[in-house]
Amino acid sequence: MPNAFDNMDRMYRFQRYFYDFTRKYYLLGRDRLLTEMQVKPGERVLEAGCGTGRNLIILAKRYPETHFYGLDASAAMLETAQVKVDAVGVRNITLKTALADDFTFDKTFDLTQPFDKIFFSYSISMIPVWRECIQNALQNLKPGGELFIVDFYDQKELPKPFQTLLKGWLKKFHVQFWDDLMPHLESLNTDNNLTITPLFRRYSFIARFRKS
Repeated sequence: MPNAFDNMDRMYRFQRYFYDFTRKYYLLGRDRLLTEMQVKPGERVLEAGCGTGRNLIILAKRYPETHFYGLDASAAMLETAQVKVDAVGVRNITLKTALADDFTFDKTFDLTQPFDKIFFSYSISMIPVWRECIQNALQNLKPGGELFIVDFYDQKELPKPFQTLLKGWLKKFHVQFWDDLMPHLESLNTDNNLTITPLFRRYSFIARFRKS
């Protein structure tokens, strides 16, 4: 029976070649997140579900004194990501094939300390075990570290026909907004350390959580 790695490779075996070109038109809020993360020199920053490495390359060029890490379930996507990383000549990116609910900072990336920042960019909406992924990310964050999520929201402030069209189209790619995601994030907000910012009339959102 195919596992998660096989499924992701099957999905992106051909999509990876035009993924970045098509996604820039509807993955809204990614660049805002990259700016708002306020990365500092020497930090360890992980993207869970890094795909073709687009976000990591932007950050690595912007913050050459910081090391960035990326994981993805699709080895095919990471193959494309590594080609892109090599092409632009950045040396502060490490990529690993792994599941977001199963990685560890030490065994997966050979680090001695947890990450300073972890972010999910339009990947939570594709992962059925998203709760486990969020929990695992928090376990691999240092105290005071930050978890960021940018993804599709519920589109409730957008016209109904647009909502119907968008949600139907996204389901073709196994993408959806999880109705219980926001309540789950709120349940973690025991120390008033969560900020959720709706974007583009609730088309998407950015969540920022600081680990106590």
